[in-house]
Amino acid sequence: GESSVDTVLDISDGEGACFTLSGGTEVVIRNFRMIGFMGFDERDKAGYINTRGSTYIWGFGLKHCNAVSISGTERVLVENCHASRMSGECFVSGGPSRGSAKPGRSYSQWITYQRCAVTDSARNAFNDVMCGTENTSVLQCRIVDVGGCAWEGASRFVKFVGNYVRNSGTVAMGNLGPSNRDQTYPDLGAGQHIIADNVFEQNTPYGGCAIRSASGATQVIIRNNLFINFGSSAVEASGATDPRHYPSGNTTIAGNIFDMTCVGRKSAARTAINASANDTLVSDNQVYVRGPADPAVTGIRLREPARNVNVHDNLIHNCGLGLTTARGESRVAEVVDERTFLRSASPSGLPLEWIQPQTCRGWRLAWLDAGGRPSGAPSVVESFDPETLRFRLTGPRPMKPGDRFEVIAPSVNWTVHDNIITGCRRPLVLDSYGSETTLVKNNIVARGEAVEAKVAVELRGRFDLVGNQISGFDEQDAAALALWPDRFGKPCGNLYRANVFQRCFQAVAENAPGLWAASTAENNEFIECGGVPAAGP
Repeated sequence: GESSVDTVLDISDGEGACFTLSGGTEVVIRNFRMIGFMGFDERDKAGYINTRGSTYIWGFGLKHCNAVSISGTERVLVENCHASRMSGECFVSGGPSRGSAKPGRSYSQWITYQRCAVTDSARNAFNDVMCGTENTSVLQCRIVDVGGCAWEGASRFVKFVGNYVRNSGTVAMGNLGPSNRDQTYPDLGAGQHIIADNVFEQNTPYGGCAIRSASGATQVIIRNNLFINFGSSAVEASGATDPRHYPSGNTTIAGNIFDMTCVGRKSAARTAINASANDTLVSDNQVYVRGPADPAVTGIRLREPARNVNVHDNLIHNCGLGLTTARGESRVAEVVDERTFLRSASPSGLPLEWIQPQTCRGWRLAWLDAGGRPSGAPSVVESFDPETLRFRLTGPRPMKPGDRFEVIAPSVNWTVHDNIITGCRRPLVLDSYGSETTLVKNNIVARGEAVEAKVAVELRGRFDLVGNQISGFDEQDAAALALWPDRFGKPCGNLYRANVFQRCFQAVAENAPGLWAASTAENNEFIECGGVPAAGP
């Protein structure tokens, strides 16, 4: 087009795409403005709609419009193009993949959207629908008031870099599963993304958080992003699986700054970083609230049974919860026999591991009563069949659909070290099973200016604490370290070595007698503290 202001493609009275590309080698589209017929205020009409007597539909399928649709074109550049009021995905690609393209048929190997904008639209801004597209880049684009995802991609080698996003849905990576893959999976992997140098402002009206790696996304880097006055959850590395989606993993979340201050609306519960995926690195991030601690904000949440998680050199201050851990839970969907069952689609604490089905062999399941407490002896997983999705136990267990259980991995390999947590009402809450390979080391936990900060470290599982410095929890009845029995009512048997407790009303508070004595305590130092425990055996 001659000008992105004056060259207008208006499809408000029609249907389909302003530009449709199918096959071919190279296309360049520049300097257009494209207008559809459904804005942000009508986003629910274009979204997920339940139907009576059948499955769901997506509303935009009833009357569809988008800006650019690409299927199998090898190289595409879309530059300085601006779309609004589209009922479907504004800029979308699909088509065959490297592993599925027939002889003589092309697949999309390089798509770049540069200096484009999507505003006031009902559904997604940018979307790679299938796993086939490779090397899509969304660069220096502006995404504002979008009712669906800012980006949604099941494709490979994606770069979402240098963009501005406000009041728009999730940057969603994944959507890989048995029905969305090709013959090159898992050898070539899928869902590889770099999400970097972006600015996210305000909140996320769709999708639950600003950035999510899930459903088969692997080799994901989320770095150097800014979150401004952010009123929604920010980043999630999800390990959730269901019968349609693979697990994600191999994620780095580093160098981001999260200003979680709520401005101009009621503060909603939200989390800056939520990690439940295997092989996750969380480092060098800042999470904070300007002014008093906001009880609705959680800095970092780690959920079991994620394995191989390293959290270090983060700065967290003025949050309600600083850093917390959580247990993984699932439910029985169908009972096959007294030893065999199928898991419900959610919650997904017990993973469906198609690629490595031996993963959960030997894991324990703690069955829960109506009050949510473990009841009876745990079961042990003998095997998982990736074809039938059936779990088999080593011994019989009375089961019925809906039975709930928590998942206990024998070794999760977590290290939480060299973080600073200050000014939070509940700075460090270790409320999961933990394991012998869960280490909390060399962290600084300070009360700062927090009020009603009654406990610095809450501990309800198997975590070793080494070399931490805890100071300033001097309000009446406050404690540096509060100990509980584990979920089965037994002492956790943790190691407490070389920790420094300073200026705390009470050094150690036990919620059952003998918890400190049942631990291994060595070379801890107590300065200006009351409630100093006797040395352990």
